[in-house]
Amino acid sequence: MNLEQKKYDEQKPHAIWSPVAKGSRADQVFRWFSSGAGALILLLLAAVAIFLLLSSKNALFASTETIASEVGFARGESFWHFAGAALFGTLLASFIALIIAVPFAVCIALFISHYAPRRMASLFGYIIDLLAAIPSVVFGIWGMWALEPLMRQIFHWISQTFTPVLEFISGSKEMVDGKEIWHGGLPGFSTMAQNYDWWPLHPDVLAFTPPARNILMGGVILAVMILPIITSLCREVFLQTPRLQEEASLALGATRFEMIKMVVLPHGRSGIVSASMLGLGRALGETMALLMVLSPGLMVNFKILSPGQHSTIASQIALRFPEASGLESDFLIALGFILFVITFVVNFIARAIVSRYAEFSGANA
Repeated sequence: MNLEQKKYDEQKPHAIWSPVAKGSRADQVFRWFSSGAGALILLLLAAVAIFLLLSSKNALFASTETIASEVGFARGESFWHFAGAALFGTLLASFIALIIAVPFAVCIALFISHYAPRRMASLFGYIIDLLAAIPSVVFGIWGMWALEPLMRQIFHWISQTFTPVLEFISGSKEMVDGKEIWHGGLPGFSTMAQNYDWWPLHPDVLAFTPPARNILMGGVILAVMILPIITSLCREVFLQTPRLQEEASLALGATRFEMIKMVVLPHGRSGIVSASMLGLGRALGETMALLMVLSPGLMVNFKILSPGQHSTIASQIALRFPEASGLESDFLIALGFILFVITFVVNFIARAIVSRYAEFSGANA
């Protein structure tokens, strides 16, 4: 630095306050606030996990004899056997709901975004948003009093149509002098059905027993409940498809269906997966609707049309907690801890799937 430049710097007035300085200070404060909010979320999540773990440790490590003597609703079963059966029912109901809801949600979202006139699309979108705001107890009442009588006829038809197919695959059974006698069935399949009640191709899987208060009914109710969530997210994703890509596809001679298949669906693939996982998270924690429409049981099988076979973790907690005390409360909190872990794992897997699909989706074209 020469002498003249040094003299100029010494004579230059000191920096004064300016809008730029204010802006950078505001940015710094906002960055601190955002970082604190993110850290607070992690602290809350950790606090919930620690509370559940500490409150449930007595049940997690209790012996079967202790559980049998102090937890009446366990019916002599160990904690892990009870929790496994409840978790099986939770996952079964949730996946049934996804299988039913996702195709309908994608079709409704495509209708709203690419087929319906603008006014009709706005009306349908408004109705979908209103459907998402209905409380779960209302869905439970509707399912118990209105939908259940209608589903009986459908379940009866399913049983009559597909039970002979299952009997052909795994055989059929009849009681002779108090013993089960099996007839027919393919080699291997019949053996599995005779020895394992959880075998998914068991001839009793689709045997319908009225009333329709079974896990399939619960899955239908859950599907109706998560349908607006998945539909709304898919609709927003489909509307983000680049207009130029759609017009280019149509200009090259593609029909509207081909354009949707080659442009819209690949572009929205990660959004569909994300919406489905969000719906799965809602279904995993649903309580009142399933509590009202299910005839509870704690069996591990795929008899989805028989009542008294399955239950869910959330409905068991809601049903037992008001009268629980002592180890019973710890037992139910431990069930909640397992549901917390399963939900966390499902969301973690969902984020990994979404990231993988987003990397190769049309959104990055």
